[in-house]
Amino acid sequence: MSWDWQVFLNDDGSGRTYLEWMFDAWLWTLAVAGCAWVVAVSVGAVVGTLRTLTQPRWVAGLAATWVEVFRNIPLLVQIFLWYFVVPKMFPAMQQVPSFVLVVLGLGFFTSARIAEQFRAGIQTLPRGQRYAGLALGLSTFQTYRYVLLPMALRIILPPLTSESMNLLKNSSVAFAVSIAELTMFAMQAQEETSRGVEIYLAVTALYAVSAFAINRMLAWVERRLQIPGVVVATQAGGH
Repeated sequence: MSWDWQVFLNDDGSGRTYLEWMFDAWLWTLAVAGCAWVVAVSVGAVVGTLRTLTQPRWVAGLAATWVEVFRNIPLLVQIFLWYFVVPKMFPAMQQVPSFVLVVLGLGFFTSARIAEQFRAGIQTLPRGQRYAGLALGLSTFQTYRYVLLPMALRIILPPLTSESMNLLKNSSVAFAVSIAELTMFAMQAQEETSRGVEIYLAVTALYAVSAFAINRMLAWVERRLQIPGVVVATQAGGH
């Protein structure tokens, strides 16, 4: 099999090279994934926290409903619902760009998974932590903000890292609603050049580099947030 990497230097018919088109698509992929990550973590943290409340019960029930609805419907179906159904039901949404709709669909889908991570992280903590905060005169909100959530965040960082990498990969569904991201570039460029091997290998490399960068960045955050005493104890136990 012969390789033809010069295909990326060819004009794509619009005055740019396939290499330039690919990097533009990469930026769109990162934009979709980055914005959806902000939505997912913000909503997931709130929903996951609400699921741990004992009073009022209806709040935890609504949070649980959110998780079950968005977790049990396939992502691609949710994207189509946001793109085709929601604008029909709410005409004002017809003016919303498809980029925003994809970000909301991907963000809400991922928020259900992140919410479960936050819920598990909070419930892993000893109950005494919550009681201690309340005994010091903190409100429930203050107890979560200053006591429970900072500790839970340290616990959930490893699974949150994996979920963030999955979100990047799931951003490929944006091609279904004509967002010019990497997967759409690969499909169209392969059809135009008939050099599928080179195109898909390059796109695969960009996905891998992006996921590795997310992994290293969140690993650095995890190290920064580690409690020094815990690290020392772990190292001492290892020796």
